[in-house]
Amino acid sequence: MSTLRAYLRFQAMMFVFGIVGPIFLAIYFASQPDPTLRWMYWWGLFITAADILIALALTDSATPRDQQPRQGD
Repeated sequence: MSTLRAYLRFQAMMFVFGIVGPIFLAIYFASQPDPTLRWMYWWGLFITAADILIALALTDSATPRDQQPRQGD
């Protein structure tokens, strides 16, 4: 459960720092179909995906690893 809590904290932090990604996606989908706004979709998607991957990497590096694998449980 502590890993999930750490991930949610890192994810919230990444969405605060990288809020522009979801904003670009919201503007793209809320606006009228316009080919000049296509860049907002791709940059918003890229920034949001990067935020999620960075949060996963930070969670992985922050969680302690067991030295000995458990046997017999």
